[in-house]
Parts: sequence; C-alpha cells; structure tokens
Amino acid sequence: MTFRLPMAVAACGVLGLSACTDPAQLNPDTNYTRDNAIVGGALGTVAGLAATGGRAKGALAGAAIGAGAGALIGNQMDKQAAALRQSIGDNRIIINQQGDVLVVTLPQDILFDVDSTAVRADLQDELRALALNLNEFPDTTAQVVGHTDNTGDATYNQDLSVRRAQTVSNIIAANGVAPTRLTALGRGEDAPVASNLSEEGRAQNRRVDILIRPAST
Repeated sequence: MTFRLPMAVAACGVLGLSACTDPAQLNPDTNYTRDNAIVGGALGTVAGLAATGGRAKGALAGAAIGAGAGALIGNQMDKQAAALRQSIGDNRIIINQQGDVLVVTLPQDILFDVDSTAVRADLQDELRALALNLNEFPDTTAQVVGHTDNTGDATYNQDLSVRRAQTVSNIIAANGVAPTRLTALGRGEDAPVASNLSEEGRAQNRRVDILIRPAST
C-alpha cells in the first residue's frame, strides 16, 4: 500500500510539468528525456518520503518511479520533436522544446495575407506534415493559439486570432487528426513575445503557436 501512493503522486507530478512551461521562454536545446527524468526523480523522492513518513526506502522507490515516468514521456517527446524537424521543410517555422511541451511557431505573415483567415497554399504542405507527425505520435494533443500585434482595435485582433487559430486547427483535422485531440483559441495582442514598438517586434508577435503535449497532461 505504501508503494502505490508514491507511484501515483510521482506520476502526477511528472505529467503536470507542462503547466509550468512558458512558451515565450523555450530553449531549443532542451533534452526531454534527461530533464523529465531528473524532475520526475525529484518529485518521486518527495512523494516517497511523504508516503512513508520520511523513510529512505520510500524515497528511493519514489525517485525510481518518478525518474522512469519522466524519462518515458521525455523519450517520446524527443522522438516526436526530431521527426517533426525532419519533416518540416520551411525554415521560417520555429520548433522549440522544453519540458514535455513542443511548440511549433508559424509566423502569421507566412500563413495569412493581411486581414485574411485563409492559409496560403504554400503552407498547406507544412500543416499536412504536422498532421502526419501528430498521427505518428497519437498519444499527444495539440493546442492551436492565434496571436496578433497591438496594431488596430483590440477586439478585432482578438476575433481575428480566434478565427485564424480555428482555421489552422481545421486544416490539421482535415488531414486525419482526431478533432478531440485539438483545441483552438485566440490570445489577440495579450501575449507578445517581442516589443510592439518596432516593426520587427510586431512581426514576431503576429503568429500561430501549436503547443503539442502528452495526452495525459
């Protein structure tokens, strides 16, 4: 009985890592397997100690369980990230990773014409490649998030970001990804990654982010 509790707590701790991830601060060199194993081991140690009143055996068991769970998740996400980088041919599309979240950033200016919600024809292939990747790794979900700069009316920007996110999500679904694995939302101008005081910064803020996570998180 005392062994099952740290297993459950450690697993929950590892699977909850994505809640701490800030997509604006992702490190492209992160190794999922290594980092999830380290964090999972630490969480498992705490869980083991708590479940056994501080006894060393509980700490060791919890550490092993947590590290194993974290490494398993991390290994799958490492593989998915590598496969996606190989299949995406447009170097303007940025693929970053940290923890158990893989973020694909598509600059809005390569996806859409001004004030349009129709994805440009030359980007359709890249979204198809992303959909194939999601189907190759079915134990993940994707959240599509639209963003704008702060030019113009905030309400209009919010609505535009929602419609563009939904368009991208629909294309991914049309290429075989189950709609239950997809969510779409718009953040408008509320989540900039650069200053809106320059054209370069505004261009960075106009984007669609696709956040890929393990399905259980």
